[in-house]
Amino acid sequence: MSLIDYITAAPKAELHLHLEGAIRPATILELAERNGVNLPAITLAELSEWFIFRDFKTFVTVYGTLSNCLITTDDFELITVQLAEELVSQNVKYAEVTFTPSTHYNRGICQKVFFDGLTRGREKARKMGLEINWVFDISRGIEDAEMRNALADYTVGVALEGKEEGVIALGLGGQEAGFPPQLFQHQFSRGIAGGLHSTPHAGEVVGPASVWDALNYLQAERIGHGVRSIEDPQLVAYLAERQIPLEINPTSNLLLGIYPDLDQHPLPHLMAAGVPVSVNSDDPALFGTTLTRELTLLSGEFGFDLESIDQILLNPIRHSFLDKARKESLEKMFLTSLQGLKQKYLTN
Repeated sequence: MSLIDYITAAPKAELHLHLEGAIRPATILELAERNGVNLPAITLAELSEWFIFRDFKTFVTVYGTLSNCLITTDDFELITVQLAEELVSQNVKYAEVTFTPSTHYNRGICQKVFFDGLTRGREKARKMGLEINWVFDISRGIEDAEMRNALADYTVGVALEGKEEGVIALGLGGQEAGFPPQLFQHQFSRGIAGGLHSTPHAGEVVGPASVWDALNYLQAERIGHGVRSIEDPQLVAYLAERQIPLEINPTSNLLLGIYPDLDQHPLPHLMAAGVPVSVNSDDPALFGTTLTRELTLLSGEFGFDLESIDQILLNPIRHSFLDKARKESLEKMFLTSLQGLKQKYLTN
């Protein structure tokens, strides 16, 4: 028995997971055929080749093409249910899943179509034992300022309308370079005033200045990625002092060229400095990974001890946007389960 077995069996939660980036490759082909969408791949092998990313711009192009395959309410329900099945198979109990409404609205898919699908899928996930809440993501990489603002406003409006159906936060994704957080200050202020939390992407492609801007302009409570915070000791100290969590995605960082290998990844240094971190899968289908695989890197390539691994397993609950009572209930359940798994897998 080993730490790998322990991590695999452990209850889990995830905070940084994009719904559109989690669509099964076989489902992508099925949806494309059903909805008459031309892809540059017609077999799973060709799709795998297409998923080899050279840079973030290529990734965004692939991501947008995949989104085009989603047309009907049933499509959105299907991918939500399939995500739930995958997460349940990994013993995930809670997930905050990012979805980008404006991508679909901008191609003529109305709110009722996608949101009814998400809601039906979320209800089925609950029956499987998985709780899903939504982070609705503003897409930043739009050159036309008028359109960018209109789509950002749309996203906030849809998010506020969906609060009773599990929308709990605003995100900010897409092309980070050239589209700083302050461009979206108005939309985040509106969302926060309406009761939404703030968890923008920052400090992934762009350095520490992006994280500072997310904190100062968007009132960020968590940072999506944030790994390049390590380049600014003052920022690292600030994140640790204020206990502002980073949503870390190791495989994503490698495949998108943020770091050449895990030896140079800052996760251990951020954690040693006292910055709260969670480990996540980001776009698991596109990156050929799972949450379990990302977590097993902790005992393998990163060499963390059991205490550190337990902390990272619990952090997604502790730093989720759930209410206090639900956090406490889930953490208690996790701790009880982990204690039993220690007896099973880690004692001689």
